[in-house]
Amino acid sequence: MELKIIGECTLNKISDEIKQLLEKSRKLRSSQKENKYLDNQDVCLLLNISPRTLQTYRDKRILPYIQIDRKCYYKLEDVNLFIEKNMSVTK
Repeated sequence: MELKIIGECTLNKISDEIKQLLEKSRKLRSSQKENKYLDNQDVCLLLNISPRTLQTYRDKRILPYIQIDRKCYYKLEDVNLFIEKNMSVTK
């Protein structure tokens, strides 16, 4: 096996590239957290509503959703916004 020695300049370049890749990786992971999706069951449990009520929300376009094949998904951000808009404060 042949042993090669690299210079300090080359080592610094490699180190900088690794740091850039790590930063890009962190940004991607943080953006993925923002786009969390919930299915029907998750939303029903979170809002304490029945599946039929959730269907009504979809039909009346009260709660945005996407459909993949035959399954509906809701952005967590949209569900939280819905909760904020429809929250009533009791005294």
